[in-house]
Amino acid sequence: MNNNWLDLWLEKRTRQAARMTSRRSVIRGIGSLLVGAGAYPLLPVWRNSAQADPAGDADPGDPQNCDYWRYCAIDGFLCACCGGKVNTCPPGTIMSPVTWLGTCRNPSDGKDYIISYNDCCGNSPCGRCMCNRNEGDTPAYLPATSNNINWCTGSSADIAYNCSTAIILGIDE
Repeated sequence: MNNNWLDLWLEKRTRQAARMTSRRSVIRGIGSLLVGAGAYPLLPVWRNSAQADPAGDADPGDPQNCDYWRYCAIDGFLCACCGGKVNTCPPGTIMSPVTWLGTCRNPSDGKDYIISYNDCCGNSPCGRCMCNRNEGDTPAYLPATSNNINWCTGSSADIAYNCSTAIILGIDE
């Protein structure tokens, strides 16, 4: 069988594309792709909490105490007291995909860290270690930094609030 038919077909399609496409439209398409690719890391997406903790070994304090440095903008029951950890939900609950943010200073290294406060949802409220620290809290109409919202309403689980985590997202530079 002759392979010439494939060459002829490809040549015909390439010439047709060249007649219907200008250089400007190709350059515009490539530019749009580059700008879109550059903006991708800026999208507000959930990042796996299993990543290495940026605070590393310089993480002083007791996660079961309201004075723990990561809790500077928390409002709720501490997951560390409810069967979870400072950055994980207790068994039987799921982490809400929506969150509020705070910036807290780590006293051991003097750096400011961006903290994501995620609510754990699915069971009744834990009821232990209630903390309400409002450093940097904003009114409810500025939700990204407001801790007065039931963030469990954005999850697919039961909307019951259980406790709150404090996950380090990165260093505030």
